[in-house]
Amino acid sequence: MDKKTQLLVDKGEMLPLMEEFYTIQGEGYHKGTAAYFIRIGGCDVGCHWCDVKESWNANLHPPTDTLKIVENAKKYSDTIVITGGEPLTWDMTLLTDRLKAEGLQTHIETSGAYKLTGTWDWICLSPKKLKLPTKEVYEKAHELKVIVYNKDDFRFAEEQAAKVNKDCILYLQPEWSKRDKVVPEIVEYVMKNPKWKVSLQTHKYLNIP
Repeated sequence: MDKKTQLLVDKGEMLPLMEEFYTIQGEGYHKGTAAYFIRIGGCDVGCHWCDVKESWNANLHPPTDTLKIVENAKKYSDTIVITGGEPLTWDMTLLTDRLKAEGLQTHIETSGAYKLTGTWDWICLSPKKLKLPTKEVYEKAHELKVIVYNKDDFRFAEEQAAKVNKDCILYLQPEWSKRDKVVPEIVEYVMKNPKWKVSLQTHKYLNIP
């Protein structure tokens, strides 16, 4: 990436766009609703079970004019979900300002590991042990979604739930490759601890993106 392009990316005027698609939200509070997803490349959190590892290297994804991303997104849906990678690697201010100017709802799916930028109608915080969220993201998250890969993740989930705001909705979601093993454990845990809800990756069951 040349210096001029890098400067534009640093300002959020261009973003490393991996993919964009219109689909049904499969997880969490908004599951089952139509939304336009914008997947931004770049992530150094490095979860071993990540199902989009190709998003990690931002250099693999072309820097794309943020205004063009918005122009395309508004053709499809009133709800725009920014995901990654880790979108907060980049400055989300311009992207969300432009989306809001078009009257669109802005949602983000984030590990919360970086400074919270942008204006969001919904923040889905999915924290990772390797790089914990910032205090501001805990305070502003609308939903907390903890991925359960093994029994220690229940301990981690409670640790994270103690840090979010009182109105934050709490979800436990099975890691897809371990779902047969951990779903019964999650169900049992939620029945004993009803402040939690079960989240499933319903888009995978429906075989859609």
